[in-house]
Amino acid sequence: MPAETAQSASGEAVHPTHHPMIGIVAVLLGAMIATAQGRLLSVGLPDLRGALGLGADEASWLGTAFNAATMFIGPFSVYLGGLLGPRRVLMACSALYTVIAFFLPFSGGLPMMLVLLALAGLTAGTFYPLTLSFILRNLPMRYVLFGIAVYGADVVFTTHIAHSTEAILVGNLSWRWIFWFGALLTPVMLLCVHFGIAPQPLPQPKPGQPRPNWRGFLYFSLGAALIYTALDQGQRLDWWNSRTFIALLASGLFLWTTALVRRMMEPNPLINLRFLLRRNVIFLAVLLAAFRFLLLSTVVLLPSFLASVHGYRPEETGPVLLWIALPQVLAGLLGIWLLGRIDSRLVLGIGFTLIAIGCLLNAQLDAQWAGSSFWPSQLVLAMGQGIALNGLVGSIILEVVNSGAIQQPINALTFSGFFQTVRLMGGELGVAFMQHWISLREQTHSNLLGLHVQMADPATQHRLRLLQGGMTPHSTGTSEAAARAGALLTLQVRQQAFTLSIADCFLTLAWASVAALCVLACVGVMKIGFREAKAANPS
Repeated sequence: MPAETAQSASGEAVHPTHHPMIGIVAVLLGAMIATAQGRLLSVGLPDLRGALGLGADEASWLGTAFNAATMFIGPFSVYLGGLLGPRRVLMACSALYTVIAFFLPFSGGLPMMLVLLALAGLTAGTFYPLTLSFILRNLPMRYVLFGIAVYGADVVFTTHIAHSTEAILVGNLSWRWIFWFGALLTPVMLLCVHFGIAPQPLPQPKPGQPRPNWRGFLYFSLGAALIYTALDQGQRLDWWNSRTFIALLASGLFLWTTALVRRMMEPNPLINLRFLLRRNVIFLAVLLAAFRFLLLSTVVLLPSFLASVHGYRPEETGPVLLWIALPQVLAGLLGIWLLGRIDSRLVLGIGFTLIAIGCLLNAQLDAQWAGSSFWPSQLVLAMGQGIALNGLVGSIILEVVNSGAIQQPINALTFSGFFQTVRLMGGELGVAFMQHWISLREQTHSNLLGLHVQMADPATQHRLRLLQGGMTPHSTGTSEAAARAGALLTLQVRQQAFTLSIADCFLTLAWASVAALCVLACVGVMKIGFREAKAANPS
């Protein structure tokens, strides 16, 4: 259909010089840039440490600075989008991000780099909620399923190609491209926003309506950023044994309480919290947090196992994760095909079931498993994650349609900001839990294995003799060979304990999938599905 006659899902005319398909490209690039920068910082941390001469504790703040700023701006984007309109915010932030990312490698020291990373996070953090609000408000219904497919494939694909991308950038160019990669894409995104999202007049408060207020947003956003920082640094700081962790968490919770009290005393016309109290909104938020937790099966557990047990570098881990990234695209298309024909809850249920099966397959791993050993389970996980994500995003958009929020910009912005907050905070809660769980299970298995590895045990002595025989040609004498054999046995025990802890974590994720299916059973029936929505809005 020509752009001149295109209609939005809410029935509003699309500006004749702007086409929604270009807006979809903006959505794709926005999600890609925000996801890629966070993942590249995580994967490329060892290379950044070496290039910048940073210690482990100092370098850990690089990712925290960017991600905490992204967490801050997520809720605050609701205020900015409602006050200025999504188009103005996205264009300004994409331009600023380009400049900031370009100068990041020349920051000259850790303090300035942390400041610039925080500014980069503030700009990139607007891409997710505001581009998603574009899908909700301005995309004709016949394009919505395509938009979901692009959005879902982009998020999971970008997440899983980070290792390969980082290896290519650092191996063939330099560590600076960890920051410059996104700066190459944001100018293209800016152009897509310019030609794909029609300009809108500045929103004007209605007579008698309260004036927009930024303080409540500031309190909530700052509280969310502090809580995110506490969770991100919790494992390194030793949780409740650290005064820094307690201070960050207490300050964040206090600011959240302050924001709630202020919201009750002085309503803000740019947010509608009542809309978020709907039954399906709450359950879908729980499912989004669960999906982010389940993504750790490939984002955290698999790379950690390959790196710790087999010493894989990013360039070696990358091909293993590509095996899940490529089938996810096809799985996403299958999920979209199913969304147009069956209940979105069934699509989501199929995805979670496949994820549970993939995690159960991986729970059988042992220390001999290498990259190719994971291919069967990775294929199942790829199908599950691709279908589940599209089913989840489709369910979220259908909830907007069924609730009528698609005709109300404030509800659509509130919805987007809420789910951006859940996406980030839920993901960080999952990471924090998994890091702590891996550590606890590793300690448990190490202690249990240690009970069976006694120096007086004949099996232990036999193993030491075999290891000593292997070390003798590489040692100056018998005593050195014996010492090396003892060290190697200790390393093998640690590797086995870590392997068992990873297997336990995969089993935990399988049970989490079952729990997600139970929550899914509580999601109410949506009267309007994609078939009905397309029939009602054929344009």
